[in-house]
Amino acid sequence: MKENKIEANSDILAELVVKGMQERKATDIVVLNLKSLKNAVSDYFVIASATSDTQLDAIATSVEEEVYKALHQNPWQSEGRINKEWVLLDYVDVVAHIFLKDKRQFYALEELWGDANIKQIESV
Repeated sequence: MKENKIEANSDILAELVVKGMQERKATDIVVLNLKSLKNAVSDYFVIASATSDTQLDAIATSVEEEVYKALHQNPWQSEGRINKEWVLLDYVDVVAHIFLKDKRQFYALEELWGDANIKQIESV
């Protein structure tokens, strides 16, 4: 019974992360469902692109605000705000990755987790 509650929470959290990204016009948003993968570090990776370092920071802030407003939860870990090329917001069950476009192509996380169920989010 507890497992279903945890899964539902990670599903909701992933949706909130996507909503926060959409609020600041993130592009190429994808959700990688890692639940069925044996050695996955999280239930979901949510990946998005930003066109500038200013937008990258705005997207990260928007994600934090959406999650906090709904769940009163802050990221367990946050990385990359100083370099402003790749911001990672780790909510344990869901990890948000916000990249500048060229850095996203370089690291190619979607290819590293190619066995995951990948869902492309339509632009709003």
